[in-house]
Amino acid sequence: MKKTLGQIAMHVTHLDVMEDFYKNTVGLTHLFTVPNRLSFFDLGGVRLMLGIAEPGEYALSRPILYYKTSRLDEEFARLKSVGVVVVHQPQLVAPMPDHDLWMAFFKDPEDNTFGIMEERSKNK
Repeated sequence: MKKTLGQIAMHVTHLDVMEDFYKNTVGLTHLFTVPNRLSFFDLGGVRLMLGIAEPGEYALSRPILYYKTSRLDEEFARLKSVGVVVVHQPQLVAPMPDHDLWMAFFKDPEDNTFGIMEERSKNK
């Protein structure tokens, strides 16, 4: 079995609000919507599925999604400027031999934490 990630499911309460947030505020590529049930986005070949939880499902599971960017400071400023709630300012989280890993964290409209991350080359 090939072990690659194909899809991430995130349960939401207000599908229309969350679809709008991830499409128009975060800027993810929207694939398609199953009205009042599911919304799919492309994350570079991995699908993000936003879905209304069925009764009895683990509706409160809260994954933390990390979105890669090559311009963390610009993306941080853009998200902050449109009112996205900041959890943590951009910070160096891991100096590596060939790059530094920077991250910043936000909250979406349903209080899910998400991060943006940049692997900054040390050879600039």
